[in-house]
Amino acid sequence: MMDDFGLYPREEAFDPLGVMLFKALQVIAFLFFLALLAVSPDAKDGKIDSKAEFIITMDWPDSHPDDFDLFVQDPAGHIAWYRRREAGFLTLDRDDRGGANDFIVVNGKKILSPIREEIVTVRGIVPGEYTVNVSHFQATTGQPVAVSVKVQKLNPTAQVIFDNRLTLDHSGDEKTAVRFWLDAEGKVVDVQQRQKSLMETFRNVRANGADLDPKTGVRMPRRE
Repeated sequence: MMDDFGLYPREEAFDPLGVMLFKALQVIAFLFFLALLAVSPDAKDGKIDSKAEFIITMDWPDSHPDDFDLFVQDPAGHIAWYRRREAGFLTLDRDDRGGANDFIVVNGKKILSPIREEIVTVRGIVPGEYTVNVSHFQATTGQPVAVSVKVQKLNPTAQVIFDNRLTLDHSGDEKTAVRFWLDAEGKVVDVQQRQKSLMETFRNVRANGADLDPKTGVRMPRRE
């Protein structure tokens, strides 16, 4: 409104204390927002955000030239291995050939990898027995080799259900690392190390005159 002289009134008196308080509130609000972004309300110790239910790893000494293979069979009879990397909910994520062809490509150059490890993930729950076997595909040193096998349950929290070593000493040697059983909710209800050959399954199929996948009846490609 105009005053009696036809002029607009002057601005209200400047209050430095009020301005400082307002700015301080702005800073506090901003810091609170950053704190909300940094802290996840769902974060818990041991919480694993993974699409897999179990991860099974096999490793042997770094840079070792021998080739070992990991075989995992689920309750439905599916077997994940180097000739069938996806079988049911099982996935062979890494097939390590030992010293034969284990390298990575960096800037177009091949660099030998010292890591000796194979990994199978279980991406769904099928109740029943799971068998984890190790096969000594190619022995080049003629010496026994210690192989480590670990089975981890990932959900809802990380839990090691098996971690042990076994020794293999010749090509074709096969051993059962572990057999474990799940209930319908995915809970581990039993763990054993009773031996069970998975290679025998494939030998029986070949003995019948066909190189076929025992679960699908599809001819399996030969390993190069």
